[in-house]
Amino acid sequence: MRLERMKERFEKLYGSGGEVFAYHSPGRVNLIGEHTDYNGGYVLPCALTLGTCGIIRKRENRLLRFASTNIGGAYIEIGLDQIEYNREHSWVNYLLGVVAEFQNLGLPVGGLELLLSGDMSSNAGLSSSASVEMLMAAALNELFETKLETIELVKLAQRAENRFVGVNCGIMDQYAVGMGKKDRAMLLDCTSLACEYIPVEPDGHCLIIGNTNSPRNLAGSGYNTRREECERAVKMLRSGHEITLLGQLTPAQFETDKHRITCPTARKRATHVIYEIERTKQAAEHLRAGNLAAFGELMNQSHRSLAGLFEVTGKALDTMVNAAWKQEGVLGSRMTGAGFGGCTVSLVKESCAGAFIENVGKIYKEETGIEAAFYTAGIGEGTRRIG
Repeated sequence: MRLERMKERFEKLYGSGGEVFAYHSPGRVNLIGEHTDYNGGYVLPCALTLGTCGIIRKRENRLLRFASTNIGGAYIEIGLDQIEYNREHSWVNYLLGVVAEFQNLGLPVGGLELLLSGDMSSNAGLSSSASVEMLMAAALNELFETKLETIELVKLAQRAENRFVGVNCGIMDQYAVGMGKKDRAMLLDCTSLACEYIPVEPDGHCLIIGNTNSPRNLAGSGYNTRREECERAVKMLRSGHEITLLGQLTPAQFETDKHRITCPTARKRATHVIYEIERTKQAAEHLRAGNLAAFGELMNQSHRSLAGLFEVTGKALDTMVNAAWKQEGVLGSRMTGAGFGGCTVSLVKESCAGAFIENVGKIYKEETGIEAAFYTAGIGEGTRRIG
């Protein structure tokens, strides 16, 4: 929805008057490095031009009023002194979690009115939750002059999802959404938060995101279970290493001591993590060198590992990726995000993009009965005020 139309909708909903601000917060796609962030490894995400727009205005009282143009058209009013998690509030919990974190820090937060509109599905796996969280955090920071740095807002938004919503996510999503730069991928060390911005030069290729439109719910899925399995592997490896995270081991160290992981499932999870971290570092090197073919092959290896070792793909994602691998002009394709449904990301020759979308969509519909959606998105800026 265009910004002017959103402002008109905002005034129709909440009335005119007062100073109104507009924000944009992107979605993100992780090019490679899945389930490595909470294991102390590397990820390689980028912010997208797709995302969430928000129109916001302060109120004189302590009432929060939230509405959306396209997330079920929801409208909710909540007092600042009545904030608590409510499953029925759905996406509003991500906003409330951020408000709660500001309150936990003793920062001044007052009443406000907010209208959101997004151009990506909340079930796509493009981190619409982090997009909403970072938009809320940036707006509160400016409206109430709390003067937090962007990296502090990133950490605050992650805490909101961990503590309030109950998804034990790592920091990648909020970091990529909040700190993104145009035409740059981010090689992020999720332990130190050291980040290298790497230019992405497509050389006649584009990124195509395929939304499986398969239902997913991270809080109720195997996401937290996978994290617990990784933690279990760490505990078993401690008999040979003083580690707290899988990412502290090199592949050579892991191969020497993986026998210590007596649980077969935990060993599979750890194997994926160790080698996914290595693939991510190699992928960054290939991007720097402009070797897109080698980069694409690492994408393919990543998906196979996520399917066979980490087991977070499933029929929808595997069907779409398998169809993508058969298309002309495809250098690489993989699931992106936490899995259990959501999206794929494919590196495709621009001249083949139209045929790719048509053919993959047709195969996917025939094999799953579900209509897929496709986006050709650019690499955009992080969360920012736009008006």
